[in-house]
Amino acid sequence: MSRPARPALALPPWLAHTLRAQRGPVPWSAVVRGALAAGPLLLVAVLAGRASLGVVAAVAAMLAGINDRPGSRRVSVHRLGVPALAGAAGLFAGTMAGDRLGPVQLTLLLTGLGLFAGGISAVGPVASAAGTQLLVASAIGAGMPLPESGWLRALAYLGGAAWLLGLRLALPTPGSLVGDFRFDGERDAVADVYDAVADLLDAVGTRHATARRVALTAALDHAQDALTGPRLRRYASSSTERRLHAQYAAALPLAEATTALAWAGEAVPARASEGPRRLAAAVRGNTHTGPLPAPSRSAPALRALDDALLHAAEAFDRGRGNRDLHTRRRTAADLARSVFGAGGREYGLRVALCFGASAAIAQALHHAQWYGQHEHWYWLPATAVFLVKPDLGPLASRVLCRAAGTVLGALLFAGFAAVLPRPEGLIALVALSGALIPVATRHFAAQTAVVTVLVLALVMVGGEPQASVSRIGETLLACAIVLVVGHLPMPGQRGGGVRSRLVTADRAAHAYLAHVLRESEATSARRREADAPRMPYEPNPPRTDSRAVRWTLRREAYRALAEARTANALAAAELPALARHTEGADEVVATLEQLVDATTACAVHLDDSGRLTPWHADRLTELLEELAEKRDRAGLHGPRGPASTDVTLAG
Repeated sequence: MSRPARPALALPPWLAHTLRAQRGPVPWSAVVRGALAAGPLLLVAVLAGRASLGVVAAVAAMLAGINDRPGSRRVSVHRLGVPALAGAAGLFAGTMAGDRLGPVQLTLLLTGLGLFAGGISAVGPVASAAGTQLLVASAIGAGMPLPESGWLRALAYLGGAAWLLGLRLALPTPGSLVGDFRFDGERDAVADVYDAVADLLDAVGTRHATARRVALTAALDHAQDALTGPRLRRYASSSTERRLHAQYAAALPLAEATTALAWAGEAVPARASEGPRRLAAAVRGNTHTGPLPAPSRSAPALRALDDALLHAAEAFDRGRGNRDLHTRRRTAADLARSVFGAGGREYGLRVALCFGASAAIAQALHHAQWYGQHEHWYWLPATAVFLVKPDLGPLASRVLCRAAGTVLGALLFAGFAAVLPRPEGLIALVALSGALIPVATRHFAAQTAVVTVLVLALVMVGGEPQASVSRIGETLLACAIVLVVGHLPMPGQRGGGVRSRLVTADRAAHAYLAHVLRESEATSARRREADAPRMPYEPNPPRTDSRAVRWTLRREAYRALAEARTANALAAAELPALARHTEGADEVVATLEQLVDATTACAVHLDDSGRLTPWHADRLTELLEELAEKRDRAGLHGPRGPASTDVTLAG
């Protein structure tokens, strides 16, 4: 008699997240940039007799390398440049403060910087990176005594980041020399959208449909970001870029029709995904689409899919069409709401407490000669900055990975330092570590190990003795500080970051729904007017095409939902003492996604028939009632969507 199979051991979420690593192809272009960044900068500085400035420039290049992620060149200017400017400002401020202020005043200043940087980090990923570099550089400026003045250090910092940014803009990506290589990131991003549409079509009616719809949202977000980076002119100035904008815009109705098909859950013909895949190949190869599969027009969503394919093929072949990216710039009020909202306040307070406490303890240990002959006390507050960042993972995961990575990196460096010649061997180690950073960013422990080796090599080239043991001790102390502060009660309701994103997603979903219902009402009114008798020569009333507004609202709703889903997934992987504050948020996110999917299906049906059926109205009403119930159960009592959303008009 066979024994029953034992159930698989389920790891707690916080431990499972610690062991999880990202997967994907090796970013060889980023590896090459990393090898050419910090190491060569340090070599030039050592040959010129300015090793200390080379250390500062190499640190800036290292931090820029951590932010050097896949995407378009235009986006990289914003993603790398803004944090570098913040870091240079922090280095200058920290240097001036370290030279002029006593320990108490310096601690108060750094705490205030932590409050400011933590608040602005709630705005978005680039703002978070800028806040991180502001604090890390200010700690380095105050805690690393160097012979150069503050403004010279700031210039060296900007030079190091600018060198990596220049490599990002100048070097082509291997294998992407099709057409104008300056837009290889945009081309890949737009092609990924069409591939994601095809993947979702293949998954319609299966259990993978929800995950594929989430992947489609991520692809659209990535393409939108790649095409809307900073520019000197308001509109695209090159024919290649205009063509890519038109190809992205042509993907939006395809995504809308595909989402409606996935929501209906009825299997579609196998050939339905062939058209989007051919469009993806045409984007990557910068070619024409060629023949598309025969249409299947048995349902409104299938008719919408066929029409979208034809319009996309026309935009591809002519190289022009609607180039609207359907984005809205965030206003000052939106930014202020993020900074001073619940998420910004909670994050700012925790960063301020961690950064201020670690700076105070580091200075106390420094003045008590705990460091011995090591004069630099910046490691403890700089480590606390990385540990307190929620966008690097849950708190327990960050602490475990940071501790393990630092111990591993310090031990590796101790071995390298014992056998490598100085300074040439250490400079080669810096170049090797810079090349490994793009690969190591897949796991926080691996990234920490590589960065630890790189930084220890830098400070030794700058004249500091081997300090592996003290770095391990300071890292463990920073882990303890962040763990304590992370579990301290804060003013207001806990889980502010997740709640603020849920409120934003709720507003966006209701705004999208209200617009679609207004379209239904307007269409019905136009039909009633069309049926009424007219006087001779009376002109037809003008019809406003609101699809562009609808697609903008749809993109905002799905983007907000993706951010809420990510924030909730991180919060759910916290230790139970923290995870309990966001219980039920995952159900709210799932219901909001169903509501937005249903709204998309209603929009497609409205385009096809001109009116919504009572079945659509009943389904929307059920979802709204379910959403209200789950919000109350989760204790989410923030501002709701527009109160005027009336589903009864859909019938």
